[in-house]
Amino acid sequence: MTFHTLARCTSILFLSLALTLVTALPGRAVSLLRDADMEYALAQVAAPVLKAAGLSATRTKILVVNDGTLNAFVVGNDAIFIHSGLLSRMERADMLQAVIAHEAAHIANGHITRRLGNLGNARTAASLGTALALIAAAAGSGEGAAAIALGTQSAAQRAFFRHTRAEESAADQSGARYLRSAGISLSGMADVFRLFRGQEVLSEQRQDPYVRSHPLSRDRLRAIQAYSAAYPSGSADTASYDYWFARAKGKLTAFTRRSSWTLNRLGETGYRDIAYMREAAARHRDSQTRKALAAVDKAIALRPKDPFYYDLKAQILMETRNFEAAANQSARAVNLRPRDGLLLASYGRALLASGKTSAALSALERARAIDFRDGSMLRDLSVAYAKTGQRGMASLITAERYALTGRLKDAGIHAKRATGLLAEGSGPWQRAHDVLLASERAEKKKRR
Repeated sequence: MTFHTLARCTSILFLSLALTLVTALPGRAVSLLRDADMEYALAQVAAPVLKAAGLSATRTKILVVNDGTLNAFVVGNDAIFIHSGLLSRMERADMLQAVIAHEAAHIANGHITRRLGNLGNARTAASLGTALALIAAAAGSGEGAAAIALGTQSAAQRAFFRHTRAEESAADQSGARYLRSAGISLSGMADVFRLFRGQEVLSEQRQDPYVRSHPLSRDRLRAIQAYSAAYPSGSADTASYDYWFARAKGKLTAFTRRSSWTLNRLGETGYRDIAYMREAAARHRDSQTRKALAAVDKAIALRPKDPFYYDLKAQILMETRNFEAAANQSARAVNLRPRDGLLLASYGRALLASGKTSAALSALERARAIDFRDGSMLRDLSVAYAKTGQRGMASLITAERYALTGRLKDAGIHAKRATGLLAEGSGPWQRAHDVLLASERAEKKKRR
């Protein structure tokens, strides 16, 4: 994966999944795993379900939360969040499609607005309001940070979920209809319920949040079995879904499990290119660069028009400080998929490292226009602006990056600096002013 981390480097070797830290509410920080390959794969698996739900497959992203628990959630209309623990535990594409169908139903059935209304009565409403204002100011949308905020295991979350069990049952029913409409077997939904069934014997403190927020799995299982008997489904050709599911899960586990674990299971997906991709990731993490490059070259030979394998090769080269070669491989990835924000961000990073600052700035700004959620890209963009002498823009981008990570005080410091350097009334000045206002509102609420 092209996991890039904003946190300190660990033995996972800054996976090509960009770790975007987002802390909106008090409590533990939560992070998103951003990777162009994995997100594209998840989009392919989700597409028929989203279409059946009447949602745009291009607007509704499937994002992975770096959390080992079994959970999935939505807060806005533009993203469905899946915990990495849930994705790694699933065995087939139809299981993932069942979870996506359930969460898509919350969006399609209008549950989001009602949920936020209910949450407005909770004690953390002020904190949530801060998060929404912050991200709206920084990026034009409050849904990213708000979704992460609601994904945390807090007392407020549990109180919030107690009001939604009727909605969860309705989402099950709607999700089953979407799967049937898409020709996808309902056995995946049944197996998801079986996956959660063992959680219900645990104490609430040890249960995954998904279990606490949903009706009992045995009741949901009975309902889906009855629906499946009444309305048989499963006529779709699943070969493509199976491949992309195996690729997403294979990429995730190759960068999050031990390299020895991966190397012992290279052939379990049944796809040669995925096996080579997983081997490349494992060899890279073990600092076996020559073997890693040989493995990724084998994957490229099997799929020469696949942009994401060039991106993986660029990552290996980048992290072994071969910057020029990394930029060349990233360029090939971008040429094959020019509108992918994460690929553009990787390309900009490689250009920046190889000293081509103006070209890097252009690539990174294109990346930001497509996908604002990548905090690693924002860091690189601020460096590019600083290196070209545009201190006001560097401060603005830094303010927005801190805003995305929930560091309101730091965001305000840089936003204030940006407003003093940028032309008053200009678009960038207004962005900085909005972040500054959000920061000041947050500080006032702290003092109440």
